[in-house]
Amino acid sequence: MGMLQYLIIGRMSSKFGGIPRLNFCPTLRFLIMSDFIWVEKYRPKTIEDCILPDATKDMFREFLKRGEIPNMLLAGPPGIGKTTVAKALCNELGADVYVINGSDEGRFLDTVRNNAKNFASTVSLTSDSKHKVIIIDEADNTSNDVQLCLRAFIEEFAGNCRFIFTCNYKNKILQPLHSRCAVVDFSIKGKEKQQIAAQFFKRIQEILDAEGVEYDNKVLVELINKHFPDWRRVLNECQRYSVSGKIDAGILATFSDVAVNDLIKNLKEKNFPEVRKWVVSNMDNDTTVLMRRIYDACYTSLENNSVPAAVLVLAKYQYQSAFVADQEINMLACLTELMVECNFK
Repeated sequence: MGMLQYLIIGRMSSKFGGIPRLNFCPTLRFLIMSDFIWVEKYRPKTIEDCILPDATKDMFREFLKRGEIPNMLLAGPPGIGKTTVAKALCNELGADVYVINGSDEGRFLDTVRNNAKNFASTVSLTSDSKHKVIIIDEADNTSNDVQLCLRAFIEEFAGNCRFIFTCNYKNKILQPLHSRCAVVDFSIKGKEKQQIAAQFFKRIQEILDAEGVEYDNKVLVELINKHFPDWRRVLNECQRYSVSGKIDAGILATFSDVAVNDLIKNLKEKNFPEVRKWVVSNMDNDTTVLMRRIYDACYTSLENNSVPAAVLVLAKYQYQSAFVADQEINMLACLTELMVECNFK
């Protein structure tokens, strides 16, 4: 076994959903990830290759045509492609880029202040782009002090640097920073869903063909529907299931189904520990799907006079799910309120 193979195998952990965690030097980690991890290996390098609604893609095309971008806040659910778009824009503009992860070094004011300032205050000698770019990934996980610092940098280095912020919850971005950015909402609405899902289905087919993996189209559809619009999750799951060399109906048994009947029984009996277990075991599913299944069950499981109250409870917590920090707590709070406020048959 070669030294590189030894390093790779010796440092891998299957802790994270079957995708190895690489703990050695950053350069070696990047080289291995870009060749081994599919989400990196097949990350689009241009805006044309990104899967986006037509109007959103047209806007980014216009930025590229002008040869410059404004300060931007890219907001939307996890895995939908915000960071990919930010990097693709910078790649096509030929801009020098510095990336700060808001969940990591982005939480520390001194680190952000020193590193971002050093990068933004210097002129690039290797790029023809009009501006450098700093990408603040997961900006909604940064502290208020960090956000206020970045707001000041936007103004101080306006002539030399642009900032792109990505976030899942734009309400967690302070207004002084929010107002200095062009906000791009990555949410997929209405008729766009079918169109975007079809494009990603085709992309997944191309990746699996390139990797020599056999697949069942119906299973791919199930996988996409289960995790829509988290494309990163879909691709990671495909890589995990492809270990055997094929993705077929056999993996459908591993998809966690929503056993609503068990939940209703535990709600009726006010069995909070079992309700919590149900939440934990089902959080792998999309929150919207869970809420819909519970809503459908209300009409057959609740006394008639409790149905309106249940609908209001579900509507309230489904709305909150768009911006809460912890989906598990939000779902458990919803079910607890149903358990307390509603009368079951």
